[in-house]
Amino acid sequence: MAEKYWETIKVQFCDHVGCEVSLDGEFVYPAEFLPDQPARLVSQRCSRGLDCNQWNNMTCVWAGTNPTHDPFSQK
Repeated sequence: MAEKYWETIKVQFCDHVGCEVSLDGEFVYPAEFLPDQPARLVSQRCSRGLDCNQWNNMTCVWAGTNPTHDPFSQK
């Protein structure tokens, strides 16, 4: 049976929150009888996404309020 795990993909400083945040990904690992299959990334989330979503101003794509700002994108 496949297994799901949340793992940290990237950690960096966020200007909106003023502290370090992590980008977490939910990976699905295949069953033991399919050992050559790679893990699949199912979804992603920010560690502070729910807190930022409660602010009055727009923050970032991970909070769901500003689709044009992604603090984890490569600069």
